[in-house]
Amino acid sequence: MQGANLAQISVSLGLVEAAEMDEMWSFVQSKQQQRWLWHAIDHATGKVLAYVLASHEDVAFLELKALLKPFGITKFFTDGWGAYQRHLDEQAHVIGKSNTQKIERKHLTLRTRIKRLARKTICFSKSIVMHDLVIGLFINRYEFGLPV
Repeated sequence: MQGANLAQISVSLGLVEAAEMDEMWSFVQSKQQQRWLWHAIDHATGKVLAYVLASHEDVAFLELKALLKPFGITKFFTDGWGAYQRHLDEQAHVIGKSNTQKIERKHLTLRTRIKRLARKTICFSKSIVMHDLVIGLFINRYEFGLPV
């Protein structure tokens, strides 16, 4: 790229002992076309580890789980959604709201800053591509400090 000032991006993965995982509902064009943000954060620091924008199906959770594998997570805190119970080891899975407060707080921040995620809004996406781009770009910029 001629004349462009490209920043160096370095990636380092550390081990994460415990993670909070949750999913967040939104829609494209109408409430019948649901879109879900599945994401996981480090339980100790609250930093986002990975996210997936997809449907509310087990395959989306499995994609998120695959993204988390390099972190070596030994304990997962979630709500009682069935996909978590079906695909997480019982010994590593803790169900309950008391250990998912950081990720629920992150949901409030996202709903406040991205109107497409608000429960009652007149701001919505007309295509899945634009919906995922807007949310993905915001998360990458806000959580990872990546240039857009």
